[in-house]
Amino acid sequence: MRVLSVRGVLPEHRYRQAEITESFVDRMVTAQLDRRVVERFHANACVDTRHTALPLEQYAELADFGQSNDAFIEAGVALGARAVVDALKAVDLAPSDVDLIISATVTGLAVPSLEARVAGVIGLRPDVKRVPLVGLGCVAGAAGVARLHDYLVGHPDEIAVLMSVELCSLTLQRDDVSVANLVASGLFGDGAAAVVAAGANRAAELLGPAEVGAVQPEVLDSRSRLYPDSERTMGWDVGAGGLKIVLDSKVPELVGHYLREDVDGFLAHHGLTRADIGFYVAHPGGPKVLEAMADALEVGREALQVTWDSLAAIGNLSSASVLHVFADTLRDHPPEPGSYGLLLAMGPGFCSELVLLRA
Repeated sequence: MRVLSVRGVLPEHRYRQAEITESFVDRMVTAQLDRRVVERFHANACVDTRHTALPLEQYAELADFGQSNDAFIEAGVALGARAVVDALKAVDLAPSDVDLIISATVTGLAVPSLEARVAGVIGLRPDVKRVPLVGLGCVAGAAGVARLHDYLVGHPDEIAVLMSVELCSLTLQRDDVSVANLVASGLFGDGAAAVVAAGANRAAELLGPAEVGAVQPEVLDSRSRLYPDSERTMGWDVGAGGLKIVLDSKVPELVGHYLREDVDGFLAHHGLTRADIGFYVAHPGGPKVLEAMADALEVGREALQVTWDSLAAIGNLSSASVLHVFADTLRDHPPEPGSYGLLLAMGPGFCSELVLLRA
């Protein structure tokens, strides 16, 4: 399988972190908060700006989970459609060329699922195959790329698309003053992304990228890991108020404990070591997670700099984030032809997904 294009899109509403902090304390939360505590959590997130699905002043007007979810569907369909169309146009393809679409989201509920709604908006074929991925959270961007590869290995003449839509701002609980909710309120942002991929035969037929100098990496393999006794590390509790975040402080510890062995074993299966990896595409789970990841991989900060920059510019977009990092890497830091890369993310389960790339 070859990745033809990756595109990330963001809502039009963009705010400095200080503006979001002020709105969170003054408008969005009904309980009493110590402003200094919130400011500390938000500063520690290493996020400078974020995009939100709605203007900040409108969040206080959302009366319940139903209204928040309605906003999720409306904004999510528009953003997802934009991401898919942008990614297809970048390689001179149309929605009618798509044989399979995988959608990933964990920040709202939609039945029919988002990709079914997007299909009618952009004109996907009536016989398009649909695979919604729900519940994978932050890992779903990497897992979605892996599942594209799984499908296209068996369908080498086809085009497949991954669409990720995450509107994290619509999940914040206004009556929750837990550390997890305060951390989330300073870390997560809103956005969407899309990946267009082709099976081996179809990729060979295409004349090349529509954009001069574009990199179209090959996906060689993937590996999934589900870790024991970690179910309460990350996820949602679903209650009357909607989706309440579960976020354990032990996430960096789990990264440090498992990641190096997982990566080394995966690469060894292909006769490679970490010394052979020329570029990393990592999910921006947060500052402590990124530091633990760098320690586990035994690399300097510069190896994950694109991820650090994405975290500062747009925050953590759950499943869409690693795809934004992927797009930024291919556009602004194109890897050397023939070099190996590793796309990786971790998420609820607790789990990880590794994807081996070759530029």
